[in-house]
Amino acid sequence: MIEASVVRKLSERYQTTLDNVMREYFQHLFLSYLYRQKGADSFLFKGGTALRIVWQSPRFSEDLDFTGVKIVIPKIESVLELTLTQIEREGVQVEIEEAKKTAGGYLAILNFESDQGRYAVQLEISLRGSEKTIGEMTLIHSEFLPAFTLIHLDESTLIQEKVSAVLTRAKARDFYDLYFILRGRMAFKEVFGKRSMLKRQLLEAVEQSKLDLKAELKRFLPASQRHLLKNFKAVLYKEIERNLPA
Repeated sequence: MIEASVVRKLSERYQTTLDNVMREYFQHLFLSYLYRQKGADSFLFKGGTALRIVWQSPRFSEDLDFTGVKIVIPKIESVLELTLTQIEREGVQVEIEEAKKTAGGYLAILNFESDQGRYAVQLEISLRGSEKTIGEMTLIHSEFLPAFTLIHLDESTLIQEKVSAVLTRAKARDFYDLYFILRGRMAFKEVFGKRSMLKRQLLEAVEQSKLDLKAELKRFLPASQRHLLKNFKAVLYKEIERNLPA
């Protein structure tokens, strides 16, 4: 278990709350054990937490999202059970609050116990149209644990999924993740090129958004990033214009 003094130091370094640091520790712990299991190469890590852990996005996240490739629910449950068993052997208490099949895959909510409190991490595994999805292996150099290897969704597909999320569910975190992708030298231009229709769609999505971005994102961003939220729509507009020129 990570020491409280280390959590405090990382909280200061990351300019964020102790809760964000503790939850991220448990996310790293889970991922490091997951990818030791036979069959874990069918779990392709993705989403906003992958943007943070693999691509160093500043935004903290509560969930772990995966695409499941050529895997069935019983095998998912078997791999998760082995992962949690090995984590508990290290003295970390974790229980499954909920686990169920969903319309598009599988969902589980894990509760990790520490001296600092109880931290929930939600797992979502999508099984929709994943037969030909490609994964990439990356070595993660972690502040919490020795370096470990994970397998994640390829960059182009992850970007496509994030753009789709902006145009469909349009949650506050999706808009910030789009901003990070546009600013972070990821392969947005290589994936989309000069698509005037996409540009119009993204600009309309930003304009029509009625979300309170500041209220929803503030607790997940380091202090140095929060100034962006004062005029976030204008900032995101500028990045869309820059990456999708007329």
